[in-house]
Amino acid sequence: MSIDLYLNQAFAQHALLAAGLVSIACGLISPFVVARGMAFAVHGTSELAFTGAAAGLLVAHNPVAGAFAGALVVATVLGTLGNKEHERDSTIGVILAFGLGLGVLFLSYYHGFATQATNILFGNIFGVSNDQLLVLVTVCVGVLLAMLYIYRPLLFASVDPEVAEAKGVPVRALGLVFLFILALTVTSAAQIVGTLLVLSLAITPAAAAQRLTTGPFAITMLSVLFALSASVGGILASLASGTVKPSIFVTSISFAIYIFARTFTRFA
Repeated sequence: MSIDLYLNQAFAQHALLAAGLVSIACGLISPFVVARGMAFAVHGTSELAFTGAAAGLLVAHNPVAGAFAGALVVATVLGTLGNKEHERDSTIGVILAFGLGLGVLFLSYYHGFATQATNILFGNIFGVSNDQLLVLVTVCVGVLLAMLYIYRPLLFASVDPEVAEAKGVPVRALGLVFLFILALTVTSAAQIVGTLLVLSLAITPAAAAQRLTTGPFAITMLSVLFALSASVGGILASLASGTVKPSIFVTSISFAIYIFARTFTRFA
């Protein structure tokens, strides 16, 4: 089947729309993930969405609600225990190990089909439903509005937290709010694209963008553009190939953009 025929199918259209929404949300938070050294937080939060989903499946047969509730719990714990930068990675590591263990425990008590929970670890971009698209639209709009509201003080707190605090900026509160935004974004994205692509879309775009420019606004715009290029381009390449999964192309395009940015700045 040619790519034109694929693009007329609902599953391909849903996949492209979902990829676009995920890319916009991830591209918006990516510069702050890099600036605040929170790459491991993205990894930990995306994997712990599985634990929340398993709990939601066991308690209320609703893995999606469980994943989002778990994301808020994880963000609160990280904001409380790992508010200092030198403590953050070790705190995430401890919580990640314990949380994944809990997830396995919850699944051991659930006797139905647990694929809705385990799919969060891997995602299924070609199986996006209308309900999932609605959730993604809601999250994307929420992330956009929240980031517009806190952008300037969060940028100040990320670049120079000591001076920002001395100027009266609520550095700790902003950090916790950003953790909530990060957790909700990563959790919603993980359900669609899986944890592998969340790492690629929430970290790599800004890592590449900051190699090409120093302006905060320009970095954000490039981050969104790179995320969109990798996700949409990866899906189109997968449809064209007919055999290779989108994750291979998305991660490859994202990595190629990063290598190009590093090479460009080295020889420019």
